[in-house]
Amino acid sequence: MTMTLEDVRSLTGAIRAEIAKAIVGQEPMVDMLLVALLSEGHVLLEGPPGTAKTFLAQSFATTLGLDFGRIQFTPDLLPGDILGSNLFNFQTSQFTLTRGPIFCDLLLADEINRTPPKTQAALLEAMQERRVTLDGETHKLSDRFMVIATQNPIENQGVYPLPEAQLDRFLFKLLVPYPAEEEEARIVATYGKRSGPQRPADLGVTAVTNAAGIAAATAALDQVTVAEDITRYVVRLVRATRDHSELVVGASPRAAVLLANAARARAALDGRAYVIPDDVKALAVPVLRHRLTLSPAAEIEGRDMEMLVAELVEVTEAPR
Repeated sequence: MTMTLEDVRSLTGAIRAEIAKAIVGQEPMVDMLLVALLSEGHVLLEGPPGTAKTFLAQSFATTLGLDFGRIQFTPDLLPGDILGSNLFNFQTSQFTLTRGPIFCDLLLADEINRTPPKTQAALLEAMQERRVTLDGETHKLSDRFMVIATQNPIENQGVYPLPEAQLDRFLFKLLVPYPAEEEEARIVATYGKRSGPQRPADLGVTAVTNAAGIAAATAALDQVTVAEDITRYVVRLVRATRDHSELVVGASPRAAVLLANAARARAALDGRAYVIPDDVKALAVPVLRHRLTLSPAAEIEGRDMEMLVAELVEVTEAPR
């Protein structure tokens, strides 16, 4: 199956429409999930409880027709609860692999920061290389493997900060806001008359594609070109984070690669075969905000990471 960029635009439009049956508002979040899907990246959703982070991930997976897995992260969760383990079969006198929930296409890592860093580290190899190693043996994960993780703000009780190596493997960190008043009224009107757990299928959400369709849409990104001046712009923007006086830790070369790939995906969503500076500018904050560390002085002054990245975008010269 091959797709044109117009086919990709039509498919993503159908996905948006299907998700809208269950999710009120959140259009920017859905667009970012689509960019991550096409550029084969992982997404971290942060927001207070009750803002539909989990339901958004479930609805997204339903529309894609992918094998969906979910892990509820808790303080007592162990790496084997995620990856699985080799159990001895007394009938065959052999060890048999019992696969954990990570063996799926789309994994929802719910409240990922409620488990200690040792358990979070079980995801590192899977997120980077789409494989896991158990007892010295490597097991391949799905080619479509994608993690959508949710976390509560760090100010909440009972949470652990994610390790830097873990954060760097997420393409985006998206902040899920409270809905606007009109949207909240629609949410209450839709769900206030329902009882029991809500499922996307109950609201008419169905699959509009499958793994083959997603693979074709991803392959279509090869049609999107990144001009040399755009590449230089991405590099200048990322390198500027390493020389900023208010930042202790800047972004890695991986951030530059991911930002360029995500910009190609955003162009494809618009049906364009080329990346423009606005693609890079629109994605800079969600790509960089979780990769940077403010200096103590900047924290005391109450500096905001989003504002700082926006300032870097403003002062970094973009190609005309």
